[in-house]
Amino acid sequence: MNHLSFKKCKAGMLTCFILIFIVLVTAGCKEEENESPAVPAPVQTPLRLEYWTPFSGGDNLFMTELVDQFNREHPAIQVAQKNSRLDDYYSRLKTAVLSGNAPDVAIIHASSLPQFVQNGYIEDVSLSAKKAGIEWNNYNSANMKAATFIGKPYAVPLDTHALVMYYNKPMLRTAGVLNADGKPVLAKGTKGFTAFLKTLQASLPDGITPLAQPSTRIDSVWLWWSLYNQMEGGGTFYNKEGTKAVFDNKQALESLKYVDGLYKARLIGPDINDAFKMFYEGKAAVFITGMWATGALEKASGLDFGVVPLPTLYDKPAAWADSHTLAIPTQHEMSEEKREASMVFIKWLTEHGAKWAEAGHVPSMKQVIHSPEFQALPYRSDYAASANSVAYWPRHTRQWTLVEMIIRQFERMIYGQQTPEETLKAAVKQINLELSK
Repeated sequence: MNHLSFKKCKAGMLTCFILIFIVLVTAGCKEEENESPAVPAPVQTPLRLEYWTPFSGGDNLFMTELVDQFNREHPAIQVAQKNSRLDDYYSRLKTAVLSGNAPDVAIIHASSLPQFVQNGYIEDVSLSAKKAGIEWNNYNSANMKAATFIGKPYAVPLDTHALVMYYNKPMLRTAGVLNADGKPVLAKGTKGFTAFLKTLQASLPDGITPLAQPSTRIDSVWLWWSLYNQMEGGGTFYNKEGTKAVFDNKQALESLKYVDGLYKARLIGPDINDAFKMFYEGKAAVFITGMWATGALEKASGLDFGVVPLPTLYDKPAAWADSHTLAIPTQHEMSEEKREASMVFIKWLTEHGAKWAEAGHVPSMKQVIHSPEFQALPYRSDYAASANSVAYWPRHTRQWTLVEMIIRQFERMIYGQQTPEETLKAAVKQINLELSK
């Protein structure tokens, strides 16, 4: 092979290699186009909301079920519920707000709202509720009044929980004070209620009280406040300025004497510590407490009970009540995304009030009250109307502290250490001293 032939052969081989390389690269590109693996879509991290509650017992169980259901239905929003004892719940919540560690949503009783609003601890929810599609006229008017300050809503009401009267049907039937519909037979007024309890007292065996009410704590104060508000001209706590207590008056004294008389006549058994337990175990014919007891009493094996609104013993229906409301604690760095998600959760909770009603409360939303789910629940419809004649505590920033002073004076009265007259005078004097500081 001469030199020229070799160069031609070499050039031909180089051309072949280039052509083979091009074919291979082209085939590889086509394979990548046809068989490239699908790129996974980015996983969305759910928005986390912290939700504080002060619930115990059945309330805590039902609320936990609701939170779990919301989380299942809203994968993009996940709510973490943190439950604390009511004893220190509000002090912990205030500390969290002041330290910049507030939760995104918190339960606040309507009676505690004034101090949270005055101190700027919770947000005005007017705009965020509107964005979430919340219509205020869908909520009970008494609930809305309790959650509104200077024309602005600072919380979304969840429920009403008022005093109601539970009764043991077999015991009332034996005493002849239960009608064919399973309702108590009560004549009007205080005389009628006293006669009802005395009839029970005469027929009950030893160890069973006609009416169960604790000898200590707040229950007797709730009953007095209810009866005081049932009177024409009653229910006044402060002067117009809110600077002095003025419940040392005729109506307040009359209603307190009646409550004291129930203890003195042993129509309420002596030295009762746990009235709920007594009724639960069949050791009381009648039990007056908040409607939150319904869900727990339903679990009592063999207890055949009924429940009605607190009887009207004076001029008009009225019963002590409070409400759980849903508020957004103040956070200076809360994102709008979190605020909107919080309102989605709040709105959802109120719309699912029928589940919450299983604990015993009356839902705040009117359409929930009329829903088949709520109407199908036993007992609740018997007292749902109580939400329309509630007697909230006055809207005062120090109300709970002042009520504790009344409790201590009532306990002294129940144990015979002072008269109803002395009790009112001492309570008013102590409260006014506190208000003057």
